Amino acid sequence: MSDSVKITVRPNGPLLVAGAIELSDVNGKQWDLAGKPAVALCRCGASANRPFCDGSHNRIGFQGADSPE
Repeated sequence: MSDSVKITVRPNGPLLVAGAIELSDVNGKQWDLAGKPAVALCRCGASANRPFCDGSHNRIGFQGADSPE
């Protein structure tokens, strides 16, 4: 298993994070991501399931900066 992590910025959507993922809150509590090779993290702030995406970006018409340029 590779220790690399790949993060893809989805157009006007979430951040897709794949690889050896450990996700924790500010207090160090970790989410159980066992068996999940990838997760979609909310970028718009409207998800009811933060930090994970629930598709709310579509409902609110989120427009994100999708390019590093």
